[in-house]
Amino acid sequence: MLLPVYVYGHPILRRQAVEIDPKSGELPQFIADLFETMYHDNGVGLAAPQVGKSIRVFVIDTAPFTETEPDFQPVKLALINPVILEEYGDDSIFNEGCLSIPDVHADVTRKSTIKVRYCNENGETVEQIFDGLTARVFQHEYDHLEGKTFIDRLPQVKKMFLKRKLTDIATGKTTPFYKTIKGIK
Repeated sequence: MLLPVYVYGHPILRRQAVEIDPKSGELPQFIADLFETMYHDNGVGLAAPQVGKSIRVFVIDTAPFTETEPDFQPVKLALINPVILEEYGDDSIFNEGCLSIPDVHADVTRKSTIKVRYCNENGETVEQIFDGLTARVFQHEYDHLEGKTFIDRLPQVKKMFLKRKLTDIATGKTTPFYKTIKGIK
């Protein structure tokens, strides 16, 4: 089932999400809905808070990066209660966008490598190291679980330049092709 995406300005995007039982009977359908919504809306990741649920779950599928990076090894995962254990490596800059902030892109600096722990869809605990674009997508979605967006990682000057666009998104003056829940009533 396609889910509406909550956009910038909505309070749920500022809440720290809570852990969920990885064996919850509701999770398989919810994860399927997250993937369906992400694919429909042309995303590479989607976190539960972006669809109105303040729980620590997100999905990623980095396959679209293979179009521009032929040697890239894509990753498709559902991550339950993820934790970043360690960030290291070089600072990496990449132009990010977000389904909750339609038509806004900006260069964001993140660490190139992360060590993480999460539960998979079978409820098994996994520790893994991600680097490059996969690490970036993970960190972007993880920020959503912490009540943050990529805008929070931008310099104040850049935020000032985006203020009008962000206000338009929050008040529903933008119309992406996918269904959204506006940020400010």
